[in-house]
Amino acid sequence: MTITIRFGGYQGDKSVHTRGGRALVEALKRTSGGAASIDFDENIVIRGHKAADLLSMTEEGTLDGCYFSSSYLAKRVPELGLFDQHFVVPDRRRAYAVLDGALGERLKTKVSEATGYTVLGYWDNGLRHISSRAPIRVPGDCTGLKLRTLANKDHQRVFRALGFDPKAIDVRDLPAAVEDGTVDAQENPLTNIYNFGLHKTHRSITLSRHLLGVALVLFRTKTVESWPDDIRLAVEKAVAEATLAQRRFAEEDDQICRDALEAEGVEIIDLSEEERARFASTCRGEVDTTRRAFDAELISLFDKELDAA
Repeated sequence: MTITIRFGGYQGDKSVHTRGGRALVEALKRTSGGAASIDFDENIVIRGHKAADLLSMTEEGTLDGCYFSSSYLAKRVPELGLFDQHFVVPDRRRAYAVLDGALGERLKTKVSEATGYTVLGYWDNGLRHISSRAPIRVPGDCTGLKLRTLANKDHQRVFRALGFDPKAIDVRDLPAAVEDGTVDAQENPLTNIYNFGLHKTHRSITLSRHLLGVALVLFRTKTVESWPDDIRLAVEKAVAEATLAQRRFAEEDDQICRDALEAEGVEIIDLSEEERARFASTCRGEVDTTRRAFDAELISLFDKELDAA
């Protein structure tokens, strides 16, 4: 008898997450030898759900698993906020090294202790940049602009320090909020800016690289515990395979989307390291406040693994 695993997402056909989910489907066929399969609901939003519904649907058992931004769970698992330190993680390579090392394992334990989820992988949720109606080149350009960001208080404090008026808006409602002027700016990876069509209104994008988003690959703990050992091992191997593929998709997609955006006449503002440092300096006090909320041992481990990568 084949075990069917229900896995959910919230993005469209070209999304690097959707493609990662498809890679997971194919990987599990191989790793389980056909003993398990994944029924992948690629986009719950098209049926009227909010993207964030994936979390409750998974924890309550409507779904067995999903991917979702780690920032949305930071209130319940504060340690996940380690990756919400704006302008601290310099590049993907070092971020992956930290996620795949001792700190990543520690965070998996923290999530399982505080929630009904088991984390089996960390996907690339994109280098986040700022899109806007008017160019943003220096922190002063942010003053008074309404910015859509994630429903995360640490993020909102940082953007407020830059001069923005931050607004939390679900992904489902983001394109309309950009188009109708509810927000003047928003922050997202290039893949989302392009695939959600935000660039049709926001004709300027500042490559701030202020965060590398992390998407957790979550499964309902009760479901995981119900699987035979061989199925759990097969799922773990499949997630590992899909994670490598998804990260590759994310890196490749950055250049694909940049080329497409430029071809459509969108202004891309490449900040120099000095210019980017001005943004980092302006919000550093709020980032330090975030850091002080963590256990000193965890911060030390984070910094050590980041420096060693």
